[in-house]
Amino acid sequence: MFGVILSSLVCGLVPYLVIRALWCHFYPKRHHLQGKHVLVTGGSSGIGLSVARQVALLGAKVTLVARNVERLQKAKEEVESACTKLEGDSSSRVQIFSVDLAGRRENIDTAIKEAEASQGPVYMLVNCAGFSRAQVFEDIPQSLVKELIDVNLMGSFTVTQEVVRGMKQRGEGGVVVFTSSQGGLVGLYGFTAYSAAKGAVVKLAEALHMELKPHGITVTVCYPPDTQTPGFEEENKTKPVETRLISEAAGLFTSDQVAKKLVDDALQGNFISTVGFEGFMLTTLCAGMGPVTDSLSLLSQMFLTGLFRLISAFYLWSFSNIVRREHEKKITAGSRTKAECSQVFFWTQACRQE
Repeated sequence: MFGVILSSLVCGLVPYLVIRALWCHFYPKRHHLQGKHVLVTGGSSGIGLSVARQVALLGAKVTLVARNVERLQKAKEEVESACTKLEGDSSSRVQIFSVDLAGRRENIDTAIKEAEASQGPVYMLVNCAGFSRAQVFEDIPQSLVKELIDVNLMGSFTVTQEVVRGMKQRGEGGVVVFTSSQGGLVGLYGFTAYSAAKGAVVKLAEALHMELKPHGITVTVCYPPDTQTPGFEEENKTKPVETRLISEAAGLFTSDQVAKKLVDDALQGNFISTVGFEGFMLTTLCAGMGPVTDSLSLLSQMFLTGLFRLISAFYLWSFSNIVRREHEKKITAGSRTKAECSQVFFWTQACRQE
């Protein structure tokens, strides 16, 4: 009887100790933002603006960086109103800089230096600047491909390089966040250029995580699904019907939902941040050799990958059906148009003969 009880205790205790050890190893001390400087690119609207509100409520001093001055000023007022209940002058907590992140590097470096001169060194950088355009591959102009790469990849690369240099020199740790996309993990119809740019952001983050870990600087990648933002509304203007139908599978989230999860994961030191079941499944499936920063993600990747791969096969099958159906509609419509044109042609010829 004693042996049975001892065996039961061991069987229950060993898994607990293993999970506890993983938890302690992979969960670093949570970052705190009270009085610290957070710089948010793309902070004039969408996810960036929601992130700015979140960190301001946690007591951070905030710098918003974007191109449009009018929208920046409006965003500044929104963030200030969000933190009016905090102690101190809320207007001194938020500052704005109008910078084209796809433009000259000198302008970006100058803006960061000025931001740090007035609000202190950047402790947390959140790269939210970016945009999406969905078009059929052969219709995408080279100018758009370059702009997608410049804004989504190179803009984040340049800002992060300047901020990280200072973080390393100070030796006080810090937080770096990149905003990729679920389209950066899976290539979808219409997103050939966008997925390439956002996929590159993921590999940038993975490599940088390895470099910065010894310096106590954590890296987080956010993979938002379709999010109700001004950028999403602009994207829908040119989005092929196939892309729209496929994207709807993951649902539509608010920028506040995405931002809240992003901030929480970043402060916890998690490498992955996403919302919704599809996001969880996709990041689990695509983890590969990505950084391991929390035990829950590791256990999910160990035990759920096979199941999720089976589920993903049904998703891909449904996506292929969408593309096939729309392709058949176009062929049918094209045939009908040709037939109608032929009828008009013969009718016109008959009239001329009369």
